[in-house]
Amino acid sequence: MSKLMIIGCGGVASVAIHKVCQNDGVFDELLIASRTVSKCDALKEKLQGQTKTKITTAQIDADDVEALTKLIKEYQPDALLNVALPYQDLTIMDACLAAGVDYIDTANFEPEDTEDPEWRKIYDKRCKELGFSAYFDYSWQWAYEDKFKQAGLTALLGTGFDPGVTSVFAAYAKKHYFDTIDTIDILDCNGGDHGYAFATNFNPEINLREVSAPGSYMENGKWVEIPAMSIKREYDFEGVGKKDMYLLHHEEIEALGRNMPEVKRIRFFMTFGQSYLDHMRCLENVGMLSTTPINYNGQEIVPIQFLKALLPDPASLGPRTKGKTNIGCIFTGKKDGKERSIYIYNVCDHQECFKEVGSQAISYTTGVPAMIGAMLVVTGQWKKPGVFTTDEFDPDPYMDALNKWGLPWKVVENPVLVD
Repeated sequence: MSKLMIIGCGGVASVAIHKVCQNDGVFDELLIASRTVSKCDALKEKLQGQTKTKITTAQIDADDVEALTKLIKEYQPDALLNVALPYQDLTIMDACLAAGVDYIDTANFEPEDTEDPEWRKIYDKRCKELGFSAYFDYSWQWAYEDKFKQAGLTALLGTGFDPGVTSVFAAYAKKHYFDTIDTIDILDCNGGDHGYAFATNFNPEINLREVSAPGSYMENGKWVEIPAMSIKREYDFEGVGKKDMYLLHHEEIEALGRNMPEVKRIRFFMTFGQSYLDHMRCLENVGMLSTTPINYNGQEIVPIQFLKALLPDPASLGPRTKGKTNIGCIFTGKKDGKERSIYIYNVCDHQECFKEVGSQAISYTTGVPAMIGAMLVVTGQWKKPGVFTTDEFDPDPYMDALNKWGLPWKVVENPVLVD
């Protein structure tokens, strides 16, 4: 039995909280903390009659390390699950270190203000040395390795679906199907339709910045960067059909490239409809995706945050969204001296997710693995001092948990490959 503290109460957090409460044999106590405590209270009211888990709530500003440390020490959880904004990863890690608690998140750090001079200096240096220009990367959190080791604490990074499950798929393929892996193609397909002219399926600030950035992939241990949306492929996805997909930069490429250096090429593709791309390019062209504050009528606003306020809340898309997602990895390599290729993937139904937890599948496929990662840490199955991504542990208990908690997966031999 364990106590878990969750920071955040948005769409992904709501799914993770539902799943924690379903798993009340492991999580007997839960603290939900967010800047907007009314959201936490509403979720507590909804769930507390359906679970044995004792739920409490608290108001917290996750940017305030001192206040967050105080709250963690008062509650004394076995671990903290961060499903707040990636901007807040480092302050929450600082608080976990100060309070002596294990840390878990779903997405790596990126800055809120990309024009901050101190951050920009380090970022420009990284761009020159490594060759990719995405704003998000693991270096800031990997820098905590010695601190977590010395404290005897575990930091589990990126236990969503991608990153998270996709990296577990890679570890599973390596353990059970290959002697050597040559290539990994990560394919993320959302075949859902929410009926809006334009909306994002998760936090618009994060989603739009990620999609509008230059694409990149890793080949022979080095980054290759390309203009945004310049590599397009079509793929026929089970449960969805044929979809156009585009090569993007994504954080698990960085982690897999470091932890599996023998892999010759790692790429990430995501599907988009033409309407989404047209809207995004228009917004980018008029400056609405900028993170640089501007002055409007005497008030400072950040364009992309203003846009976020105008767009539908991703958490509200559940009742409107129909269709399925299909996310997985295609691996090529060798086993017993022979060429081999497999495809490991999950198909998830938006409407079934809404029936179960009141969420669309994008939040569901991130929130379920968040709970699984937390479960493996608090039960000691994935616990060792330091900072780790999900491909650095035994994949088997995670893969078993995916089948148990709502994300069953398939393995297909000799799939159609992506050229």
